[in-house]
Amino acid sequence: MKEIQRLVLVLTLICVVAAAALAAVYGLTKKPIADRLRKVKLDAIESVLPTYDNKPDKELKEINLGKDHRGREKKITFYTARKQGAYVGTALEYTTKGFGGPLTVIVGVTPDGSIHGVNIISHKETPGLGAKVERPDFLDQFKGKSLANSSFKLKKDRGDLDQVTGATISSRAMVEAVKFCLGKYQEHSGD
Repeated sequence: MKEIQRLVLVLTLICVVAAAALAAVYGLTKKPIADRLRKVKLDAIESVLPTYDNKPDKELKEINLGKDHRGREKKITFYTARKQGAYVGTALEYTTKGFGGPLTVIVGVTPDGSIHGVNIISHKETPGLGAKVERPDFLDQFKGKSLANSSFKLKKDRGDLDQVTGATISSRAMVEAVKFCLGKYQEHSGD
């Protein structure tokens, strides 16, 4: 019986020390990780918008879209960009379902409702295949497009946008996400 008590005490001490070490590491890394994630987001916003001089991540609006099939909250985030106080565009961040899992896009829209740029923040698409949707030649085809001048369908679906060969699902997910963002921009641009 004494042997079991000693083993329980030793195991408890090991768990307490491990938990304290984990808490200390978390405390030390929390701010640097948050700063890095903010920089990644700001770089993505900057890549899809015209030149601005404000902090778009401080001028944001989130719209709740309900819940997905797993019960998780879905949202779209609007980041407003200004230059010398004048509105120059909005970056919209949205996560959709790609072939391999979540696909988070950011779409830069100018005041006239056309796309200034598109970028991917994160994805779980197949390396070497579906991941090709993040190539500049695929993303650049969205520039200048709007709901008025594009069908937002792949050529394979009788549309005007190219797809990544062998990655139809990933390509469609991107096109549908960009179109969704433009629709939400139009719906909420006066808010």
